[in-house]
Amino acid sequence: MTKKIAVLHTSFVFVQVEPIINDLIAELIPDAEVLHFVDSDVLATVVREQGISAKSEMRMVRLAEAAEAADADIIFSACSSLGPALDAASAAVAIPVVKIDDAMARRAAAEGRRIGVLATVPTTLQPTTDLIRAQADALDREIQVVQRLCEGAFDVLMGGDRARHDEIVVTQAVDLAAEVDLIVLAQASMNRLAPVLKDRTGLEVLSSPRMGVEYLAERVAALAS
Repeated sequence: MTKKIAVLHTSFVFVQVEPIINDLIAELIPDAEVLHFVDSDVLATVVREQGISAKSEMRMVRLAEAAEAADADIIFSACSSLGPALDAASAAVAIPVVKIDDAMARRAAAEGRRIGVLATVPTTLQPTTDLIRAQADALDREIQVVQRLCEGAFDVLMGGDRARHDEIVVTQAVDLAAEVDLIVLAQASMNRLAPVLKDRTGLEVLSSPRMGVEYLAERVAALAS
């Protein structure tokens, strides 16, 4: 039976600018029916408020509840900044909730000792760091995390200037590489730069979209069994 996947978006970046999640789901879970639920302002609100307020958390809960009401079988969150709010959303619905960076965080915790977290949105640094540390605790591994913000990169990407976005990210990644042994890209919107950054830094560079959707495919397959 075809499974319904509800994808939760917190900006239009994966709808208008970087449609990679749609492409990966079409490739890896071709029989799925995909529903999109978008709150195009909640990420901007979290960035403006420099954290997840109770109201922002409730907005994510409402998105998840809308997905459940639409008879989705599983929810996939495309946003790393709102990760903690997704924990609340998961508790509010009866269907599984998968975060885009779950699988990436597990791999980083398993392979890295000094892990660099590179972000283009400041509010993603701590949720990504916390997720990696939680995975390291589960694996009983000692790690260190070095955070690095690519100041202004996300804003110029949303303005359509990919070249400037890429320049900022590459510069920060090369600088960060001197301090770490593995780099995690906290924003899925940075995904297409992973091969370039690996080449420029000589380090393993992890990005969430493919790993996240591969894990989603596993969860969907488990539902069907």
